[in-house]
Amino acid sequence: MSDFNHIGAEQPLINSELRYRRLFETAQDGILILNAETGLIDDVNPYLIDMLGYSRDEFVEKKLWEVGAFRDVEASRNAFQALQEKEFIRYENLPLKRKDGRLVQVEFVSNVYLVGDEKVIQCNIRDISDRKRAEAALLAKDETRLSLIENLETHWLLIENLPVGVVIHAPDTQIVLCNPEAVQLLGRSSNQLLGKDANDPDWHFVREDGTRMPVAEYPVNQVIATGRLLKNFVMGVARGSDGEHTWVLVNAYPEFDRDRRLRQVVVTFADISDIKCADERIRRHLEHLTALVEIDRAINFSFDLNLSLTTLLTHVIVQLGVDAADVLLLNPTTQTLEYVAGRGFHSKVIEHAHQPLGEGYAGRAAQERRIVHVPDLAKEQDGFLRRVVLAGENFASYHGVPLVAKGQVVGVLEIFHRTRLVRDEGWLDFLKALAAQAAIAIDNVTLFDNLQRSNSELFQAYDATIEGWSRALELRDDETEGHTQRVAALTVKLARLFGLSDAELVQVRWGALLHDIGKMGIPDGILRKHDTLTEAEWVVMKKHTVYAYEMLSPIRYLRAALDIPYAHHEKWDGTGYPLGLKGEQIPLVARIFAVVDVWDALRSDRRYRASWSVEKVREHLRSLAGTHFDPHVVEVCLDSDFLVDNDKH
Repeated sequence: MSDFNHIGAEQPLINSELRYRRLFETAQDGILILNAETGLIDDVNPYLIDMLGYSRDEFVEKKLWEVGAFRDVEASRNAFQALQEKEFIRYENLPLKRKDGRLVQVEFVSNVYLVGDEKVIQCNIRDISDRKRAEAALLAKDETRLSLIENLETHWLLIENLPVGVVIHAPDTQIVLCNPEAVQLLGRSSNQLLGKDANDPDWHFVREDGTRMPVAEYPVNQVIATGRLLKNFVMGVARGSDGEHTWVLVNAYPEFDRDRRLRQVVVTFADISDIKCADERIRRHLEHLTALVEIDRAINFSFDLNLSLTTLLTHVIVQLGVDAADVLLLNPTTQTLEYVAGRGFHSKVIEHAHQPLGEGYAGRAAQERRIVHVPDLAKEQDGFLRRVVLAGENFASYHGVPLVAKGQVVGVLEIFHRTRLVRDEGWLDFLKALAAQAAIAIDNVTLFDNLQRSNSELFQAYDATIEGWSRALELRDDETEGHTQRVAALTVKLARLFGLSDAELVQVRWGALLHDIGKMGIPDGILRKHDTLTEAEWVVMKKHTVYAYEMLSPIRYLRAALDIPYAHHEKWDGTGYPLGLKGEQIPLVARIFAVVDVWDALRSDRRYRASWSVEKVREHLRSLAGTHFDPHVVEVCLDSDFLVDNDKH
């Protein structure tokens, strides 16, 4: 019974300790329990561990000033000593350093009390960082409000003299204040502005693209709708009924009272018309440069005059903002200007342009080498333009620009517009630049055509010379008439089957025509001998391939044709001459020619024998495949009946 009573007597104490532990663990202040005799920390609650970032082990069994958070606090050691005497200490604004280095402002209170017979120290540590920040913000706000009140009159004097327009709107968008710069930028007197509603239909603001701005996009309405600052908003303010407007950079912000109700909206306007004009000039200049680059690319990568001029005229119409343009080319023989390209015309009348030099606007521009400008075609027209206008074009103004390349007039660039517009110097300079590009295009194509014509004539001269040499050689060698021409044509056809290009086939033809050119170095006694040649004479005869090389190699345009004259007597098995080449060491065109040469020779009548039949020649060629001839070439010739199909005998 006594034990039960003893337990019953202790239960309130146990319950009290449990309540204390629960309060200790859940408290929203940091708590440290120290032994008053030793100064060692006995316990620390979770809130302080979380507040300062140290673990429980870094607190327990340590003196207060040995814990990192308190190490730099001079008061920590003194506080312990003071507690020995006063049993209470308080620090209202003590900075403690967390383990991660951040400072925490705390309120520090320590008390000494007895637990049974043991004296302990309890330190309560409260984080007051948020409270300090709020107090500082409130103080700053109060100071700012006081400063604004004290300096309102001074500030408005400053605003009145600012080079920036300032307008203050009430929450209902009515204007309550405006400075002189705003009066000037908005084009209204202060009496007209004060009390004016921002939604009044008299306002005329425009977007950057030139379209009229809806009321909802007005700066004050945007700020009221969003409650946020509007920064660097560009718009145009109409100056009057002429359509001109001033470009302004707008910044606007709302001001609220302490209950977050809108008090007013402040809108500032800065005149950026000069900057806007400069930007427009830079943009236009960049577009012009881009157009010139594209035209230059068209000129450099195409020798089609119509394509180059069509590209140029497209840029003329777009970049110069005109309705139509054409180019007239000067015919130096007839001294007339003739239409070559045009864009933007409603009819095809302009395509029949045919103006003598010196007549009409275009003729005068070409002859006098100056720009001819007719601002009003209704008042003055030349005969041809009158017909164009009557045809339904209704042009109002005209420019004719002479096209001059290397000091010579090559044509005229004409541009037309259906309204009379004033053009500045920049527009005229770009027109001249485009005319210069047109002159370059015409000159390039003319040079290319002349070069092509010269090359064609030179090629024909080469070809005729080579054919002449081959005919002379046939007469001297007493060959069957036409042999050289036939083998040349047949070799070219066969070489095409082997994938040779057109340029290579030209050299194949010349090589075939000159295959025996070296025989010009062989004495007549050997070359025209009817009897069998002696061994010594054969040595001389075989030199004709070397003579061919020596004769043709100094001629640059015939070097690529040397393979046939030099190597057509080489044999597949290496027993030929002059070098004894074997297999694919022999140039392909020489292997092709060797087969064709023997075919035509055997199919032709000679003084010492009659021509062979097709079958006999076929068998002969097949028998020599792999020794004398390239077997693949023989196969192509015989299996496809190429030689039979192309036989001219």
